[in-house]
Order: sequence, then C-alpha cells, then structure tokens
Amino acid sequence: MTLTIKGCPDARIAVSFSSGFTVPVLDAVRSVPGRIWNTEQKAWLIPENRKSADALLLNLYETGLFSVPEDTHSSVPLLPKNSRIPGEEKIAEEVARLQEALQVRHYSSCTVERYCKWLADFLTLNKAEIDAVDETHINAYLKQLAIKKNVSASTQNQALAAIMFYFRFVRNTPVEKLAAVIHAKKKPRIPVVFSRQEVQAVIEKLSGSKKLIAKLLYGTGMRLNEALSVRILDIDFDRNEIIVRHGKGDKDRHVMLPQTLVPELKAQIEKVRTMHQKDLAEGFGSVSLPNALSAKYPSGSKEFKWQWLFPQKNRWINKSSAEQGRWHLDESLVQRAVKMAILEAGINKNASCHTFRHSFATHLLESGYDIRTIQELLGHSDVSTTMIYTHVLNRGSHGVVSPLDLI
Repeated sequence: MTLTIKGCPDARIAVSFSSGFTVPVLDAVRSVPGRIWNTEQKAWLIPENRKSADALLLNLYETGLFSVPEDTHSSVPLLPKNSRIPGEEKIAEEVARLQEALQVRHYSSCTVERYCKWLADFLTLNKAEIDAVDETHINAYLKQLAIKKNVSASTQNQALAAIMFYFRFVRNTPVEKLAAVIHAKKKPRIPVVFSRQEVQAVIEKLSGSKKLIAKLLYGTGMRLNEALSVRILDIDFDRNEIIVRHGKGDKDRHVMLPQTLVPELKAQIEKVRTMHQKDLAEGFGSVSLPNALSAKYPSGSKEFKWQWLFPQKNRWINKSSAEQGRWHLDESLVQRAVKMAILEAGINKNASCHTFRHSFATHLLESGYDIRTIQELLGHSDVSTTMIYTHVLNRGSHGVVSPLDLI
C-alpha cells in the first residue's frame, strides 16, 4: 500500500492511494472534517490547515500502521511502526484499552472514534506523566480547550466524557475522586430552520439521488448518515415506513414513508437492482454487513435486500486482498451539493443538511402534532432535547404580538 499526501493549488491537501489500501486507512481519511472526493484526481481533498493535517495524521497513526517521531514540528507526524518512541507507545496502548472498553459496551463507531481522539490528545499533553494524571490534569486540559482553543461547551463536554470514561472503566478510578472536574455549562441555542418555501427552493436546485436524499431528510427527519445507511430491506411500502437502524446511540426506530416519494424510491430501488445485477455478473456485488452477520450469513453480503439504497458510483478495490465492493454515497458529496443549492436559492442562513431535520420537527409542531410524537420520530431519548423546537410557539397567530404592530 502506497499513500501519497501532497499539496494542491486550491488550498487543499490531496490524499491518494496508488497501490491499494486497507479499510482502516480509508476510514482514517474519510474521518477528517471537510474532506471531499475528487473524481478527476482520484484523491481525497482535505483543507490545507494545521487542524485538518493533524487530524489526518492522527487518524492514520491510530490505525497502528504508523507512529510518531519525537524530533518533529508536527504534533502527529508519521514514521514506520518499528520506530515508535516509548511515550507514544504508551499513549497507543492506553487508546487501545479505551477502544476495547467502548467496543465491549457496544458504543457506536463514531463515539469510539471521537473518544479515542480526545484521549490521545489529552495523554499527548501529559505524556511525561501518563500514569500520574488525575483531576488536576483533566481540569488543566479542559481550561486549555475553553480558553486557548475556544471550543464550544458541547465540544468541551464531549472531551470530558471521553476522559471520564477512560478513568472510570479503563483505569478504574473511583467516581468520588473525580467529583471536582469542571463541567461546561451548555447554553441553549435555537436551531436554524427553513420555511416551507425555502425547503422547496433548496430541493429544486438539487438533482438525481441527492435531490431524493434531501426529500428524505425533510420528509422523515432522518440524519444524513441515517439516510445514507438505509438498505433495500429497510423500506416497507406495505406499512408505509422506513426502519432507521443503528442510529445515534446505536438505536433503531421507525419513521413514516412520505407517500409522494413512493414512485421515486421504487425507481431508485430498480436502479440499484440493475447496478447490483451488473456487479454480480462481473463477479462482485458484496456489501459490508452490520456486526457479525457476515459470519452468520456468508452469502448474505451479495443478496439484493442488503444493498445500499444510495450506493456509490464506483466500486472500491483493495488490491492487496483483491476484495471489491460498494459503499454508500459519501456524506461530503451530499453536504457540498446542499450547500451549493442553498447559495443558488439565495437563502442567507447558516444552513446545512441537518437543517432539513430541524425544519421537519418545527413544521410538524406548527401543524399541531404533539411533542411526544415528534420525539419518537426524531429518536430523542429525552423529551427535553425535542423541546428546543417549541420556539415556534413564540411567533405567529398564537404567539406574542409586537407592540409596534399595535400602533
């Protein structure tokens, strides 16, 4: 496997594979925020800044195929694994222990990835005394995040959750010894919401599968990764529902199937069927199955029902193992298309794909649906999370009238 990292004229860094790759390395690149796939260059492009570069190198390092030298200017530069220095070796061991503890408790892959990154960052700051770190070091690290890096309260609390999990379940430190750890106070934020006219305007600027995905996001309230992870078997036309599997918190739930999308979804399924039959004819057609189902159903990965509803255009190829298959459409492609559609529609809001989900909940509440129903559709564990959408009750005919309008 040969990994090439080089600069590009458009203030981006190009990452390409010239002789095959492994799935962990591919996931390491795909996990960098802001990355996009460039079909012409056959490379992943990431923003050319220190934060993105360090995130890429740290992800690659955590695959276990690379290590970090001591005499370098970058916080996570890479060397062959056999040159790993003692301090970095200890950090890698602790991160591996945390990863194992999270996986044993069936935490989602996203949570495992983020917790491991936070722990690696925390231990790197205190690598001279890893075995002696305590609540004093935790508080110093949290202060650095808040004051020097100016992170949000949510980000700070996520870092704290990762470190606290490590102390409680990996180092077995009693909870009472961590009572003085700083917790950031999370401020309430009103979500960005499209009007119904704006939803229609944005969707009309999209085309193809991306347009159908946007309609699903608004019509069902799914998160983007949930919509892209839908498989053929998750759609039930008879019961008019879509099953969201392994959503946030690794929870399953049901959402309604918008009747206006039935013809489009059936057409998309037939498109996938044609693609799948072509793959099978060429000796491929496999997709990854969740958990250990690939061992339970050895031939299941080639069954049509397990195929993604929105498969990627090209098959991925692992030249070292000759393994080949399709993954679902990459999130960055949809995110970029929606951002462009918002700009072309002339909407001056800091909106994204997730704004469709906020709009779904807000518009249901405006239509008179109760908060508990909306909570179930969104998959929120606590109704207090859903209560943020009640901001719509403060406007309109049932809200407060400005005194200026009464003059």
